[in-house]
Amino acid sequence: MSRLFRDVDGGPVSPRGSVVCIGAFDGLHGGHRALVRHTAARARVLGVDAVALTFEPLPREFFARENPPPRLTLARAKVEGLRDLGADAVGLLRFDAAMAAMSAEDFVRRMLVGRLSAREVWIGPEFRFGHRRGGDLALLQAMGAELGFVANEIEAVRVQGERVSSTRIREALKQGDFADAARLLGRPYAIGGRVVRGQQLGRTLGFPTANLRFPKTPALSGIYATWVHGVTGDPWPSVSSFGTRPTVDGVEPLLEAHLFDFAGDLYGRHIEVEFVAKLRDELKFPDLPSLTEQMHRDAEQARVLLSNDNQRATA
Repeated sequence: MSRLFRDVDGGPVSPRGSVVCIGAFDGLHGGHRALVRHTAARARVLGVDAVALTFEPLPREFFARENPPPRLTLARAKVEGLRDLGADAVGLLRFDAAMAAMSAEDFVRRMLVGRLSAREVWIGPEFRFGHRRGGDLALLQAMGAELGFVANEIEAVRVQGERVSSTRIREALKQGDFADAARLLGRPYAIGGRVVRGQQLGRTLGFPTANLRFPKTPALSGIYATWVHGVTGDPWPSVSSFGTRPTVDGVEPLLEAHLFDFAGDLYGRHIEVEFVAKLRDELKFPDLPSLTEQMHRDAEQARVLLSNDNQRATA
């Protein structure tokens, strides 16, 4: 099982050496996966650990706390994804004031050399790190020549001639274009988590939901036709609301999935909600009967869309 560490300082993580990749890895899209897999492959050749370094919160979130950018992937899913791609150790480094003030040179000496005994360092195109984004490939290569590691970057991953990026995926999700998001991600967009108890209002309205907290700014909001994974061996059809629930004065973003014709207790279960199509934006209704009436319409529309989606998948 791979190791998880949070701090720049501490004892050796990979005393026998490592191959390291660094990135935000939000969404773990095709470019991220290519970088981590390449790192893992190089580590196997050298007989050392593959280490993926990322940050929590993301640097852009830290510097824009009043209006943070949308997040594609929560920390747990990102760590699990990095492990699945072959990382022997994952550094989910705390991005705080001390980290923001740390020079790129200091980060290299303390983290890459001091804790990881790096032999190779790999980054994506145009990656920057350190105070005022002072670190780049040229700095890594210069310091590597002095400190005993080599550094390089992988080529940008392109899909149908377009460079894959988290920014483009966020744009596609905001527009409700899940086919485009899946094309860039290399898989359907989904959000996973452990089912928590909500206000149970949906149950009283005839629409019990499995609720997932999302304590970041989401990249999308509204009502969606969705598949829920992790209930049985097959995905379960559902209609989901993702947002702040304006009719009932919600605050923190909450993903609420109503599984069609499902009877059972999912509390504490880890599920994943896959987004298929956007039905509408979140609306504030004048009363609960108006909300319930719209929920019935949403559910019927989602059933039709998912029936068509399932027919295409099995054709």
